[in-house]
This record gives sequence, structure tokens and C-alpha cells, in this order.
Amino acid sequence: MMSGFPTGVCVVTTTDHEGAPRGMTCSSVCSVSLDPPTLLVCLRDGSPTLEAIMKSGVFAVNFLHEGAREAAELFASGNPHRFDLLPWEQTPDMAGPHLSRDAHAVTDCDVVLTRKVGSHVTVFGTARHIVERHGHPPLLYGMRQFRSWSAM
Repeated sequence: MMSGFPTGVCVVTTTDHEGAPRGMTCSSVCSVSLDPPTLLVCLRDGSPTLEAIMKSGVFAVNFLHEGAREAAELFASGNPHRFDLLPWEQTPDMAGPHLSRDAHAVTDCDVVLTRKVGSHVTVFGTARHIVERHGHPPLLYGMRQFRSWSAM
């Protein structure tokens, strides 16, 4: 049923306690509130990315553009070298790595609430910084296929 509900594609990133980058593809992202600006992501319980977010209390949501299918597939694959295979940047004020080539927007978030539901944990984050790069339509996923907004 849910495969028939197209959604945007994101990569959620953070760093672990040793400073190593962590990240995974996520299509379960939702706006929660405008004041304060809050969103949620649903991540698989036990994933290294979720564990790092729970310890650090911060994460970044990279909203992928239509040319970023390779990044979406890479971060969904579990490849342990994913951060070696594409460009990213991180400064001390960023909540997690920014996929500068592949994201049309990035939101840095502070964790405000978590809830375990079944096999996943819902992480609520308040946005502390938003970067937008205009000119690229979003990457979409539905019916087990990637599509672009401009192809619709």
C-alpha cells in the first residue's frame, strides 16, 4: 500500500562519538510544526545512524534533488564506505554532514523527542539552520522507482 504513496527522498546524517560520519536514506520525513520549525524522521531501530543520533542529539536532513539517485541508492545500500564515494562537507556548526552536490536543501536539527514504534524510532527535531539551493527539483520515490518532479 505505502509503495503507491510517492514521497521525497532524504539522507539523514550525523556523526558518531568518534566523529565518523553516519547516514542513511530515509523517505519517512514529515513536517510537524512551523513554530518552532520541527520535523520528524523514522529510522530503523538499531541502525548505526540512529544510534549516533541518539547519542549526539543532533542530525541533518539532506533533501535530495532529481540528479541524486546515486546518493539515494548508496545510502540505502549499507555500504560502509558511502562517505568516501561522494562529496560532503561538515563544519562545527552543522548537525551532520551536508551532501552539497546532491541536496537541494539541508536542515540541521536538534532532537527534541523520540518514540519507538514497532521496528522504527520516530525522531522529532527542531530546525536550527536551513540551507536552500534553488534550481533543482526534488527526487521522488514511489512504486519502488525513483522519479523527478519535472518528469511528472
